[in-house]
Amino acid sequence: MNKKLMILFGAMLSVFIISGCGADNKEASTEEKSAASEEKAASENENKNEETGSDAETAAADSESGDFAELIDYMKTTTDAEEATVFYESTDPQTHDMDGVTASLDQYSIVGLKDFHTDYSIPFNDETNGAVVLSQYTITNDTDEDVHYMPSMYMSIPGATQQYNNYREILPEEGQLPVKLNPDNKYLIKAGESVTGTYTYPLGESELYGAIAAGEGTIEAPTAQTNPDDISTAIGRKGSFTIDFSSVAAEESESADTENTSKESSTDINEGFYEDATTLENMGEKAMLDQKEGIGESQELGDTTVTLEGYQFTEFTPNMEEAPRFEDFNGVVLLTVNFALDNKTDENIGLGSISSTLTVDDSWWQLNEGMLTNYRISEVIESGESGELLQVYVLDKEEYDKLWKDKSFEIEIGPIRNEDAKDISKGKEAVFQLK
Repeated sequence: MNKKLMILFGAMLSVFIISGCGADNKEASTEEKSAASEEKAASENENKNEETGSDAETAAADSESGDFAELIDYMKTTTDAEEATVFYESTDPQTHDMDGVTASLDQYSIVGLKDFHTDYSIPFNDETNGAVVLSQYTITNDTDEDVHYMPSMYMSIPGATQQYNNYREILPEEGQLPVKLNPDNKYLIKAGESVTGTYTYPLGESELYGAIAAGEGTIEAPTAQTNPDDISTAIGRKGSFTIDFSSVAAEESESADTENTSKESSTDINEGFYEDATTLENMGEKAMLDQKEGIGESQELGDTTVTLEGYQFTEFTPNMEEAPRFEDFNGVVLLTVNFALDNKTDENIGLGSISSTLTVDDSWWQLNEGMLTNYRISEVIESGESGELLQVYVLDKEEYDKLWKDKSFEIEIGPIRNEDAKDISKGKEAVFQLK
């Protein structure tokens, strides 16, 4: 089967909490798991609705008071996220006047959500790590006649292939601006009145990296109309608001300096293993199963030389904190592959934007697990320099022992991308045989 078609098909599937794809002989069990998962999710949602009814009322009230703390906690609980972290926030209002009708972006927070439920993955680019731009808008009618305002506050990001719009499922609906101004009430704002509500823009982890690289997002502020069915009755002109993503990178970089200081003294337990996230962050213990060093096989991807230096198969036992991420596995084997990149291009290479595919025995494959390399947006190989690139794949130990450990392993890596996630090797990919 053509490998590129396999990749495109596989990207549409979500089998594990850790991204991957199973073999054909697992289809039946996967369907059973899916059905059981849906039944479990439905039951959990019923319980959650009973438990958080009062929370929803509190959070909805907070959408008008401007207190985001309760709203962020509500998002974390609703999505079953492991963590909710405020990457950046702005409380400086941005306003746009349209001849007496004013649209205001009162405040916004860029909130990271880590390891949330797969039920919410679709608007997050099919990922279970990402971020939400949580915004509060106020539309004020200071004219002496009623107006109608359709809150189509789309966000655009340079380089993104889509616009982003409100995602209703993660906040109380009654506090959301598109619910308060809707077709049933013809988006009505009476003379002298104002309406305040929330808006949430979901971004998958990879989309967040792209937004940080772009630096900012732009939100469109549409015009009001005196007649909701007649665009010619528009009042004033459209405006726009700006979301600052560049500050996320600055704060992340500052945080990285602190983390790296602690990591330097915390890797003794896994000394001798490649420094992927499981090693650097002491996510558990590794035991070597198979390794090979000094391979030194090189291929050219545009003006970058990619060299396969070595690989390690390790049995991984996650600690108590990390264990829930791997609960669908019958034991865990990690394959960590070490590449060297010689950057002879005129641009910096972004380590976090390079992906690869592992194929086993020409019949089973999965994408690399970026969460377990955890490269930050600031981690690059500068023009004219060389550096290390690790790629990590998560295997079910029971399947590895019974099916895969003596089979052929192939890595397809590329294309090479710059720090803005732009392809700089013209789509070319390199293929390496591990064993």
